[in-house]
Amino acid sequence: VQLQAFGGGLVQAGGSLTLSCEASGFAFGDYGMGWFRQDSGKEREFVATVTWSGSSKYYADSVNGRFTIFRDNAKRMVWLLMQNLEPEDTAVYYCAAEKGLATKYAHNYVYWGQGTLVTVSS
Repeated sequence: VQLQAFGGGLVQAGGSLTLSCEASGFAFGDYGMGWFRQDSGKEREFVATVTWSGSSKYYADSVNGRFTIFRDNAKRMVWLLMQNLEPEDTAVYYCAAEKGLATKYAHNYVYWGQGTLVTVSS
């Protein structure tokens, strides 16, 4: 099983960035996919999640309206489009897989990627 997240980098406040996550080694279409983030010294927090079909999406209040999660089961990929970025969005972003559901609870996710760093400068 592997989840490989990439696409992080340095961006100015107000800018955009798209994170990608490539999955392998498990039945991707059976899993909800989520993005979480963790800044140094802080707990990991929920960002966004999408159901196995892609039909339902949920966002943290802090990113709702700025971030968009979407997936392509044929490509075994999930993306997080981040717009109007703020310095508070600076963190390591992780993609994760949850069997059957798509919740905001990190402990429900069974597979995790290695993380990709996003830095937003003011």
